[in-house]
Amino acid sequence: MIDAREPASNRRVWGVAGLVEAISQSLAERFSVVVVGGEITGFTRAASGHCYFCLKDADGQSASLRCAMFRRAAAMLDFSPGEGLLVEVRGRVAVYEPRGELQFVVEAMRRAGAGSLYEQFLKLRARLAAEGLFDAASKRALPVHPRRIGVITSAAGAALHDVLTALARRAPHVEVVVYPSPVQGAEAPPALVQALRTANARAEVDVLLLVRGGGSLEDLWAFNDERVVRAVASSTLPVVCGVGHETDVSLCDLAADLRAPTPTAAAELAAPARDALLQQLAALERGLALRLDHRLQSLGQRLDRLALRLARPSDALARQRRRLELLAQRAAAAPGRRLELHRQRLEHLGPRQQRAAAELLRRHAVRLDGLQARLQALDPQHVLARGYAWLDDGRGGAITSVQALQPGADVRAVLVDGSAELRVLGVVPSPQG
Repeated sequence: MIDAREPASNRRVWGVAGLVEAISQSLAERFSVVVVGGEITGFTRAASGHCYFCLKDADGQSASLRCAMFRRAAAMLDFSPGEGLLVEVRGRVAVYEPRGELQFVVEAMRRAGAGSLYEQFLKLRARLAAEGLFDAASKRALPVHPRRIGVITSAAGAALHDVLTALARRAPHVEVVVYPSPVQGAEAPPALVQALRTANARAEVDVLLLVRGGGSLEDLWAFNDERVVRAVASSTLPVVCGVGHETDVSLCDLAADLRAPTPTAAAELAAPARDALLQQLAALERGLALRLDHRLQSLGQRLDRLALRLARPSDALARQRRRLELLAQRAAAAPGRRLELHRQRLEHLGPRQQRAAAELLRRHAVRLDGLQARLQALDPQHVLARGYAWLDDGRGGAITSVQALQPGADVRAVLVDGSAELRVLGVVPSPQG
């Protein structure tokens, strides 16, 4: 109650926006980042990608916390939030100022109780991937036209009904063999492993479908059991795994030869549609009939041509007679023609031979003139005619150096028109010598 007697100057009157802002700042300082666990209710996803919902305690308490998860944070979720799901959210407390309402801005979300299981899932996936259990190279192709399909699932589950319904609608000609096994709980992993071993040992089917309906991470955990994953990877039969819904991914999905988003999709992937196969057969039948008709027409036309040729043997005899006459004419004319060709060749070769002989003589004459000119250039008489003399020791040995002369020695000088006997009076070596 406001005391009217109190001076107005001593009272502080808050504006609505100022009070809301002050409350918001106080909450931000008191609760910076907190984690809240609860059950989702009233979940909606706006066209913008933002998510809005309320959290309430799972024990039925009436308290409710309005939450907002904006598009960027929602895009990082690895599951789809929904009504009644227990989650843990991390974020900050704030006040939505336009309405003055308390709200929780969610920055991250995970399923409640699934954190430790999810960590186990990630660690086991990394270890098995390092061993090569998920390699694409090890995946086998499914049979194109299976005659018998094996189904490993719970005999009382909805997944078996979905698979049988899809196969009956899609491929009623394919036989189905069911290997029943629990798909949830502690007894599920060894039972699934035994079912896989039994199917491989019997080898009575062409492909295996490992399926079950959707559920939480705990419900699907049997398909993340290492024993089951290794059994799927080592199966000699191709395995199609369809566990949960489209957003659920198990380790068996990664180890299988093909992953299907749902059990129904697994059945559709394993068996081709009967109607589509019948349409293909009909198309092949039409094509075969057309080709056979074309072939028969072609053979019929050929037969007609052969029949016409056999019907008139005189035409064949006349053609052979004309050919023989032509060959006889060619044989008779062949000797004369051959002689004429030789005569023409000789007439053509005669002038060519004369021209070749004349050209050869001319070349020899030119060569002879060249040799004669070279010989004259090397004739010593031409050198002596220019005033030179040739000295020898009287016995024909040439003297080319003063080192071979001594005073008083007799030498002979050969000139262009004769020779002279000489006696050496003295020897004067060249200064360069």
